[in-house]
Amino acid sequence: MQYILEFLGLMAVFSIFIVVPGADFAVILRQSIVHGRRAAMMTGLGMGFSLLFHISYTILGLGLIVSQSLMLFSLIKWAGVLYLVYLGIKSFRQPGFKVKDVEITDEDRKPVSVWRCLATGFVTNALNPKPVLFFLSLFSTLVHHDTPALIQFSYGIGMATALVAWFAGVSTFFTVKPVRDRFIASGKWFNRITGAALVGFGIRLALARAAD
Repeated sequence: MQYILEFLGLMAVFSIFIVVPGADFAVILRQSIVHGRRAAMMTGLGMGFSLLFHISYTILGLGLIVSQSLMLFSLIKWAGVLYLVYLGIKSFRQPGFKVKDVEITDEDRKPVSVWRCLATGFVTNALNPKPVLFFLSLFSTLVHHDTPALIQFSYGIGMATALVAWFAGVSTFFTVKPVRDRFIASGKWFNRITGAALVGFGIRLALARAAD
């Protein structure tokens, strides 16, 4: 039951994180517009594999930090809370996403292989500082350091599955122009809602840490 509650708390924050438009979202949108639904889904799958990469080094890194310095571990936890608030404020202030921001060239319109889509998704997510910082803060804040590494990795599989499912949905809906246009038209308010939610999570976690 302890691990189930821990996983649900982790997913509550992560579900908000993955829907906040960013570099990954922009690439999936571009792939769906330029190459179609299948290419966008394969790109999202590549991002899911990259997520497991982030999870792996996060678990190993946090284990090493805890074994060396509990004070440093505590500082990382508070840095995570601040990052949640920062990410939320940044998202709240961002304007809506625009299709015209996605530049399309004749080179882009050429057929693209499955492997290239997977590689594009993996590299985009792996080199994106947003998941690097967020995963460190997410795990250090919400996952207890005594949780077995195997359990933590199972959390990662669940999170990767959720990410792939979200981008599969985005790939499906954004190939339907009326749906895409309606989403983009309400993008500003979408950013405000997700931003406010992240700030709320950050404040709640900060208060929980203070209570400890």
